[in-house]
Amino acid sequence: MTDDFPAGPAPEPAPRPHGQDELRALAAPRRLSVDDHMFTVPGLPGTFRLQLFTAAGARPVAVATQIAGAEGMSLMNGVERFAGAVWERHCLAEDQPPVWVERQLWPERSLQETRFRRVVFAGADRYRPRGPKWSVITREQLQDLVGAPVATDRGAGYVPRAAEPEPQLVFEEFAVARLARPHPFREPACMPAGVPWWRRWMRQVLPRRGARTCCWYHGGDWHTVNAMALQVLERARAQSVHPDDMEEFATAQAAATGATRWQTEALATLFNTADAIQPASQTGYINGQHRAQAMLEAGVRRTVVLHHVYDYGT
Repeated sequence: MTDDFPAGPAPEPAPRPHGQDELRALAAPRRLSVDDHMFTVPGLPGTFRLQLFTAAGARPVAVATQIAGAEGMSLMNGVERFAGAVWERHCLAEDQPPVWVERQLWPERSLQETRFRRVVFAGADRYRPRGPKWSVITREQLQDLVGAPVATDRGAGYVPRAAEPEPQLVFEEFAVARLARPHPFREPACMPAGVPWWRRWMRQVLPRRGARTCCWYHGGDWHTVNAMALQVLERARAQSVHPDDMEEFATAQAAATGATRWQTEALATLFNTADAIQPASQTGYINGQHRAQAMLEAGVRRTVVLHHVYDYGT
């Protein structure tokens, strides 16, 4: 294993801008009709702040704000059911879901950016939206859309989840071919289905490298990133780096060797304790299924995953 991280250029697809004409068509002066600081969905382990803006003759706009990694199911993973619940509970007479905007609050040191993202659904049955697609929307665009002030914080009514036994966080090397089949998919144009067993083994023999412009997940070479990750893991163990400091350690290693921006961001996600790939079992994921999909398609052999090990005593 070499000590030099490959640092060749990799294309970085620009964020897909949201249609200005569509936003202008949806814009209207609305009022804040609901501000629920602890919106929950029965049977779904997740909370968020819901701000719902309404006006006669205008489509409702829902703004969901959540603290990343601290409120159970994330806005991204639960978006269809969260949006459907708001639609059914607060917009019962509407024939389509509210305009959905979400804001994930990341820690200051995280490479993940805290920004507003609009979610457009491909379709919906009654109170069941489907086919979400994300795009960045600026604060100014959101203000123009709702025609009213929008709070950007979690709110004074936030109640932290009940304390659970503190897990021991363990990063470890893991065979990509052993990861469960990813599902569902947030990039249907380039991730239309899971990677069946025959294809994942074929890619192990005939790996695919390079980048594509379809989405962030395909925006660089995961072979390069995972070679970097395995080196970072080895060095971190030798230096007894705490799991909470792994992301900073990894990005420092990447910067020292001239890694590209995409490589650095991708590497950071593997060591961010709120965003790392976490297999739930042989049949699912707590987090990381989109990166797993990209790695399986590329034929990556080894990656780094995060396990939460609980010690309940004897």
